[in-house]
Amino acid sequence: MAEIKTKQTKEDVYEFINRFANTEQKRKDSLELVKLMQSFTGHEPKMWGPSIIGFGSYHYKSDRSRQEGDWPLVGFSPRKAAISLYVYTGNPKHEYLLKDLGKYKIGKACIYIKKLSDINLDALKKMMRVSIDFVQSKYGKP
Repeated sequence: MAEIKTKQTKEDVYEFINRFANTEQKRKDSLELVKLMQSFTGHEPKMWGPSIIGFGSYHYKSDRSRQEGDWPLVGFSPRKAAISLYVYTGNPKHEYLLKDLGKYKIGKACIYIKKLSDINLDALKKMMRVSIDFVQSKYGKP
């Protein structure tokens, strides 16, 4: 079985943002997301792999394979095309959380936004609460 590549690292979050965020708006939004997610979760920001900023963690075991590992409770990455938000379970019963979010695109369980002002921050916080509660009820609290 292949080893999971996205693991927590010791890289500095703020150095990463300054180096990786490709616009001033993305840098500002990234710093605001750090404040928001840190305040919301009570966890310090940590780098996960080369480009994800995560907060807290949980240990998961896949239902469909033998894969298991650690993943942040919530996180984001200021990628070139959009900011990727890792705050959504992708579970169909949580689709109602998307209706008040604002302007976004979605992958399987990742939400893409152009800028933070495009979304409703209260809806984002509600989504983070539901997602954190979901993974902690499924996988336990560390």
